[in-house]
Amino acid sequence: MLLPRQLTLLLLTATLATTGSLLAQSFRSGGIRGSAEDWTDEDEVRTAREVMPRTFQLPPWENPRGFEKDVFTFARVIFQTDPQRPGDTGFGGRLRRGWAVDFPDADLNFSYRLQQMTSLRVDSDGRALKLTNPELSDFPYLFMTHVERMALGDEEQGILRRYLLNGGVLLVNDFWGAAAWQNLVREMREVLPNHTWIDLPLDHPIYHCVFNLRGPMSELRVPTIHRWNTDYEPGNPNSNPTSGYRGEGYETMHIRALLDDQQRIMVLAIHNSDVSDGWEREGENADYFALFSEPRAYPLGINIVFYLMTH
Repeated sequence: MLLPRQLTLLLLTATLATTGSLLAQSFRSGGIRGSAEDWTDEDEVRTAREVMPRTFQLPPWENPRGFEKDVFTFARVIFQTDPQRPGDTGFGGRLRRGWAVDFPDADLNFSYRLQQMTSLRVDSDGRALKLTNPELSDFPYLFMTHVERMALGDEEQGILRRYLLNGGVLLVNDFWGAAAWQNLVREMREVLPNHTWIDLPLDHPIYHCVFNLRGPMSELRVPTIHRWNTDYEPGNPNSNPTSGYRGEGYETMHIRALLDDQQRIMVLAIHNSDVSDGWEREGENADYFALFSEPRAYPLGINIVFYLMTH
């Protein structure tokens, strides 16, 4: 049985580390290596920190002794993919483990920024776990990425259904195009058959609860760094930050949700945007950091955590 989300946080209020700037500085890169998607052992990995990051070694931090479990933990779901399913992966069709994209840097960087910029105590290690893990209910927040070819088994569907109906919440990010969206719809229909997706309009409090994100939605969009249109003009509605074709229906960002009977969000899906790349890549390119990580990826991510953990 999951605890109510409100009990997972003692207090979460914005306490910005800088004046006039969201973040003091981006992390410095220490060189770039291959993606963890290529080599992470999904049967052995337990935390984000045990996996070598792509760009730098982020130092751990300690929480007060005796309160080690009274923290927010970024928990990433490990799932299987069906390579026969359609959907643009952004990796030329080579993606075998969608769950591991942006791992572990996105998890560690975002956890650090939560700890740095708010009064929230955050686990410095994060978690990566399968839905069948008996510890799943210890984590009221789950994260999935690149679900365009996700294929959940019957047992996983049942576990996720109970998790969500008992008060857990799932954030889905970085999947592009109509085929990818239909795959998520198909999978979630098996998990929550009596619930319908709704679009969250920009007057929803999730966009304003910590940082006031006024939109339009195109101004919240984060491109994958290797699909970044460097000629992009913020404020120009005809300028798209994403370059290249990412499947039919990739052009417009959407944020959609599945609600429970009390109208609380159970599943939140960020479609046609790569918020976690804004977390992962902040140390790789100063312009990308200034355009997307600082004003979009981190504020939206922090708002989402605050809202989902308190409503």
